[in-house]
Amino acid sequence: MKSAVKVTITGAAGNIGYALVFRIASGAMFGPDQPVILKLLEIPQSMSSVKGVGMELEDCAFPLLHDVVMTDNPAIGFRDTDYAILIGAKPRGKGMERKDLITENAKIFSVQGKAINDHASRDVKVLVVGNPANTNALIAASNAPDLDKRQFTAMTRLDHNRAIGQLANKTNSLVADIKRVTVWGNHSSTQFPHIDNCEIAGKPVYDLVSQDWAIDHFIPRVQRRGAEIIEARGLSSAASAADAIVDHMHDWALGTPDGDWVSMAIPSDGSYGIEEGLVYSYPVTCKDGSYEIVQGLELDEFSVSRLKATQQELLEERAIIADLLGG
Repeated sequence: MKSAVKVTITGAAGNIGYALVFRIASGAMFGPDQPVILKLLEIPQSMSSVKGVGMELEDCAFPLLHDVVMTDNPAIGFRDTDYAILIGAKPRGKGMERKDLITENAKIFSVQGKAINDHASRDVKVLVVGNPANTNALIAASNAPDLDKRQFTAMTRLDHNRAIGQLANKTNSLVADIKRVTVWGNHSSTQFPHIDNCEIAGKPVYDLVSQDWAIDHFIPRVQRRGAEIIEARGLSSAASAADAIVDHMHDWALGTPDGDWVSMAIPSDGSYGIEEGLVYSYPVTCKDGSYEIVQGLELDEFSVSRLKATQQELLEERAIIADLLGG
């Protein structure tokens, strides 16, 4: 049997963490032959709740789950971890401006970046989920100077999956038949869900939908889907977010299917004119635990304008927390 991989989850007692831990323990993230050790990192006031999660994991008797560590100490939580999933973040409160939210969460992710730098495996793969996810990933990476910044990513896979779901509904197609969807930019309302290169059952997407529908209905629907769910159920996405975390880490670790790509927010290398260093969502392929940006896609004037608009938001977010970016 393979050696167990260590997976750290922050905010593990929250709704997303609760939906996630059982999926990982069952083998959904890394496959049916990969044992795991879960390290559940919480704030002190949530330790009772996370202990309850640990008891439920024990009661499930997952064959692949070799151990569960529950702690409020980042040094213990991140020690030798192979995968770090950073969910825990301060939610936006009543009357709180976006700038205030960014500043408050920046403090959390700068501390976590330092802890990952000091204690995690040198090959650790980090996924930031807590919002604003792209900028929080930038902060964490900037505070981990001993690690490659490419080891820090943010999640736009939920937006990617939402886009596929909308296309499947519109075209009465199977999700499995939809390929080459892209979400560019920030995990926010400025993101750009893009289907110009998409194929459905081998057919160009615009054989099945119109460009007007894509611009007037598809793009804003995907951009606002999170708010739509909050309005409907009174809570933000949890199960779908957990599912997207599984997908993101599964593909990063085990590879993307041939002929397709996925959306990941990663440190920009300047591709497609995006400022180098910003954590920006691109179409990527994954193989052997690494990812590469899909190059050579043609972008029309409308698309370029959308890429630049979401970049501008990320530049503004970065300016707010510039003093928290390490060397």
